[in-house]
Amino acid sequence: MPKRTDLRTILVIGAGPIVIGQACEFDYSGAQACKALKDEGYRVVLINSNPATIMTDPETADVVYIEPINARMVEKIIAKERPDALLPTMGGQTALNCALDLADRGVLDRYGVEMIGASREAIRMAEDRELFRVAMGEIGLECPKAEVVRSFEAALEAQAKVGYPTIIRPSFTLGGSGGGIAYNREEFEEIVKRGLDLSPVNEVLIEESVLGWKEFEMEVVRDTADNCIIVCSIENFDPMGVHTGDSITVAPAQTLTDKEYQRLRDASIAVLRKIGVDTGGSNVQFGINADDGRVVVIEMNPRVSRSSALASKATGFPIAKVAAKLAVGYTLDELRNEITGGLTPASFEPAIDYVV
Repeated sequence: MPKRTDLRTILVIGAGPIVIGQACEFDYSGAQACKALKDEGYRVVLINSNPATIMTDPETADVVYIEPINARMVEKIIAKERPDALLPTMGGQTALNCALDLADRGVLDRYGVEMIGASREAIRMAEDRELFRVAMGEIGLECPKAEVVRSFEAALEAQAKVGYPTIIRPSFTLGGSGGGIAYNREEFEEIVKRGLDLSPVNEVLIEESVLGWKEFEMEVVRDTADNCIIVCSIENFDPMGVHTGDSITVAPAQTLTDKEYQRLRDASIAVLRKIGVDTGGSNVQFGINADDGRVVVIEMNPRVSRSSALASKATGFPIAKVAAKLAVGYTLDELRNEITGGLTPASFEPAIDYVV
């Protein structure tokens, strides 16, 4: 289907400053998205608190606000600029959390702003550890044994069920901040208390250890017609226990058999459909036990991520640009693949004969 004509002005939320856990990958994707939307004739309004980025250059968007990224400030911009749509999937966790806050406060409904790229429900289901675990169970996919807790006492009870070492993951935080691995009671207490403080919803996941397992990521793109492609498979050279942002990664995955690859491919597409990511790119992470072949879903990001930037560079497939165009109504078969000089549509999965 062609691009939507009922949208005229689109508000893009950036990722803010470079901090531990996020760097220039969101500037890369945000700048791509703004340029793609402008090329399609939309008026682009951008908010980003970091002036030292490409995306805040005057020519990247029609209107640029260098302001703090929070619901109060974004509401002021919405009241002034009156955008028809909000695209939160190009600014990492910062943008997703801000968009959720705006939706929960009723700001988007009050001003008639549609969230494109990912729905409120999809963001919540992907980011809330308990909702995600339940959703995966409904489609027959296994997650590491885990329990969501909201107090220290409940955390102690959950830990007794999974044993040491224990993985602690706070909900709605970027790059695993606040989480960690506890090998004893003292470490467990420290990490849980820190995680509960850092989680904006005071919620942490107490999870069985999958340390030493092989870790894989799949970059998936989906459009409104339910066409799905795997842009790239990524294998983490370092095993589970080393954060994907710190790990050496190889693309495409090197140690998967074809059967395992197809299994992960099918699973990652099923995850997107279940979570409800209707358009754009998402990143799904898996752990595989090399001893018995057990596969678990670690998490998924319903947005462009650092892995998306890596996959774009590795394959030449501009995920952020394509995701922005899918968000305004295009389907994959309507977009041309620039790497092949426009000879093939974007619905063709990239196949690379080299290793990055």
